[in-house]
This record gives sequence, structure tokens and C-alpha cells, in this order.
Amino acid sequence: MMLRRKFIEIAANLTDPMFQGSYHGSVKHVPDLEQVLLRSWDVGVDKIIITGTTLEESRRALEMSLKDDRLFCTVGCHPTHAGDFEKDGSDPDVYLSELQSLIQENRGKVVALGECGLDYDRLHFCDKPTQLKYFEKQLELSKKLDIPLFLHCRAAFDDFWTLIDKHRPSSGGVVHSFDGTLPDARKFIDAGFKIGLNGCSLKTQDNLDVASNLPCESILLETDCPWCEVRPTHAGFKNIKTKFDAVKKEKWSPDKLVKSRNEPANIVQILEILAAVKKVNEDSLCEQIYDNTTKTFFTRL
Repeated sequence: MMLRRKFIEIAANLTDPMFQGSYHGSVKHVPDLEQVLLRSWDVGVDKIIITGTTLEESRRALEMSLKDDRLFCTVGCHPTHAGDFEKDGSDPDVYLSELQSLIQENRGKVVALGECGLDYDRLHFCDKPTQLKYFEKQLELSKKLDIPLFLHCRAAFDDFWTLIDKHRPSSGGVVHSFDGTLPDARKFIDAGFKIGLNGCSLKTQDNLDVASNLPCESILLETDCPWCEVRPTHAGFKNIKTKFDAVKKEKWSPDKLVKSRNEPANIVQILEILAAVKKVNEDSLCEQIYDNTTKTFFTRL
């Protein structure tokens, strides 16, 4: 008898308006989060971690997670939103304190502090000094609360590593949506972090070469939906076996995916690509990654 695969989706932006049918402020179809979740449960997703990117979005992610025993969330401030700490003359200590309270009061649902980190690809949203300042504040808070980290690093490895090395968080966590080099990944792994892989992690042959050399016990799976889908132009696409019917958003149907909108069910594609490039059994790899994820985020609840 074949065992049913079990997945834990560690990065789902389910508070995004796309799951309410709204794209760039224009409503194209009815809210369909219920159908999105049903498809994820159908492929074997066992738990979903909803990403918190600001204080307000973290509150929404928590509210959503409270509606289903299989939903959990992160709480934190994404680097491109780090300016929110000081927005309109606000007291940054109050913002940080509210993040802290949200975590402390909901430890059964909040599994990590984040999404936090550095993003130098999008400095038009927030400058380097502000990102650095409030990334460090969140690293300090994670140590204070002894909670895993959900980390974001884009084109900022040196500064990112300097802060990680300075604080050496003891609760572990994940560097999510990883697209860096193998030496970078090894540094993170040695510091106690897992490596989160999604479609953006598997775009190029270089990406696949890195993924193929990552230890299986250090990998977590994610989609980062509604973004980071695996596209036909990506190097990993040829390894996909599971494909879902999809239609344009204007022709929405409850039993089909929306083209170019990623969702948790596609996590099976990430497993297929990863197993192919690592030349390992899909079921064994899936079981190993499920265990990795449970130990990273769910042993403290």
C-alpha cells in the first residue's frame, strides 16, 4: 500500500488580494481561498504557514490561521516595509512591542518571527540603513522570545550574514526563497538554518546545481504563492510531472487554477524538481522534508 505524501507549505501569502479575486486593484472573480485550500489538502498539504509581512498583515495572517487547525502564521516586518516602524512619525518601539505581543499571545499559531531580513534589489521601497536597523531589532526580538526566524535575503548576503553572525540566533528557522550560492547556503546551514526552496529557487541551471548539492536534511519546501510559480522558461520546469488545469483570471472556474497565480497545491512540483536534480526517491525526500519542517517550526508549540 502506497503511503500518502504529506507536505508542510512554509510560505503562503494567503492574505494577498489575488485570493479575493482582486488583481492590481481590479476585481476579476469571486474570492476563492476556500477552493485554493481544498486543492492544497487534496495533494497532501498537511499544514500551511501564512506569511506575515507587516504588523497589519501579520494580524490578518493570524486571524486567518485561527479559522483552521491546519493553518499557522509568521509575525514580522519584511525589509521592504521596514519604514513602517517610523511611518508618519510613529514610535518604532511601539511597533516592535506590538509585534512582540502578537507573538507572545498566540504561540500556538505563530511559528516564526518574520518575514524579516534585507532586500537590496528593491531599495526604492526602503533604504539600506532603515532595513539594517529594523532587521537587527527583529533578530534581537527573536532571541528574546526564543522563536524561529523566517528570513529574507536578496542581493544582500554580506550585510545579512554580518548581522546573523553577530547575533547567532539559537532557535533556528529558514532562509526562505533561497536563490544564492552553495557557499552561502552552507554558511546558513552551519548557523542552524534550513534552506527554503520554491520556483524562484529553481529558475536557472546554476540554481538547480545548488539545490542538487544541498543536504536533504536542510531543505524545506514552499511556494511563496501567489508568486514564484515554476514557469515553462525555468530550468526546473522539465522535471515537473504534476500539472494542473489553469485558466485566465477573467475566465475563472472554481475547479481550476488561475494562470500565473501560484498556490500551495503546486508544492508538489517543487518536490518533483528537487527529487529529479538530486536523483533521489520523491516519497523518501518528501518524508525527510516533512520531518525537517516539523522539527524547525512545530516542536515548540
